[in-house]
Amino acid sequence: MRWLLLIWLGLCLPTWAGPDYALTPRQIADGTWLLEGSTDNFAKDNGGNIVNTAFIVTEAGVVVIDTGPSRRYGQALRQAIAATTDKPVIQVLLTHHHPDHVLGNQAFSDVSIGALAGTTQLLREQGDAMAENMYRLVGDWMRGTEVVLPNQVLVPGPLKVGGHSLRLLELAGHTGADLAILDETTGVLFAGDLVFYQRALTTPNSPGLEVWRQDLDTLQALPWKQIVPGHGPVATDPQPFAQMRDYLGWLDQLMRDGAARGDDMAEMIRSPIPQRFAGISLSRYELIRSVSHLYPRYERAGMTRVDAHDPD
Repeated sequence: MRWLLLIWLGLCLPTWAGPDYALTPRQIADGTWLLEGSTDNFAKDNGGNIVNTAFIVTEAGVVVIDTGPSRRYGQALRQAIAATTDKPVIQVLLTHHHPDHVLGNQAFSDVSIGALAGTTQLLREQGDAMAENMYRLVGDWMRGTEVVLPNQVLVPGPLKVGGHSLRLLELAGHTGADLAILDETTGVLFAGDLVFYQRALTTPNSPGLEVWRQDLDTLQALPWKQIVPGHGPVATDPQPFAQMRDYLGWLDQLMRDGAARGDDMAEMIRSPIPQRFAGISLSRYELIRSVSHLYPRYERAGMTRVDAHDPD
C-alpha cells in the first residue's frame, strides 16, 4: 500500500519547476549576442543574474563567453542560444573564476570549456566555497549546481573560430588570472570584470589596484569598437575606462591617506563617497568590501620596522 501512496502523491503534487531566468539575448554586432544582467547585488529575486554573458555565432558553431551563476542559468543560456541559431555550441571561454561567471558550466560539460591556467587553479581552490555562498545568497536558483572545472587551458594570442578572429589576452588586475577577448572581426571587446561600468568594482582577489590600472591601459589601446563590461551596460566610447580609472585612483588614494593617518578599518569604511560616484550602483557596499580586502596591505606598507634603523 505504501508504494501506491507514493505513486498517488507523485501524480498529485506539482513538479518543482523552479524559478525562470527568462534570458533574452540582444544582438550587439554581427553574429554577437549579449545577455545583460542587473547591476544589483546577489539576491533571491534575481537568482544571481548580475553578470553579462554573451555568445558569438560563427560559421563553425557558437562561442560562449561565461556561463553564469548557476546550473539553471547555464541551461537557460543554452536554450536562448538554441532559440537564436541552429549552430551547435563548440566553445566556452571563461573570463575568470568568480561564481557569477562560471557556475553555469554544468550546462556546457559536453563542449570545450576554456580558461587560463590560473583561473582553473583558483576555481579548484575556491569554487566549492563560492558555490556554498551562492546557495546562501540566492537559494533555490542554485538547486543542483556543482562546480565544473574547465577542460581546456587557454593561452594568450589569436584564436580563429569560423571566420571570427579572436584575440585572447591574459591579464591580472581583477583576480590575478583575467581573460579578455577582442573579436577583431566585429571590434567587440569582452573585458570581463576588468571593467565594471555604472556598478562599483569588486576586489576580493585583486593583486593590487596599480596592476588593474595597467590592464585598463592595455585594453583601451586595443582597436575595439564596443566594450562589453563584466557588469553594466555596453559602451561605444571610452567612458567605462575613464570611470574605472577615476574610481580606482580615488580608492587607492583613500587607502593611502588613511594608512598614513593611522585610521583603522572602521573609520575607513565610513569615508564619504564623492558625488561623482553617487550614481554608481553598490558604491558603499563595495567600499566596505574593498577596505576589508585591501586596506591591511596599505597599513603594512606604511609601517616602519622597529629594527630598520641602526642602534645609537
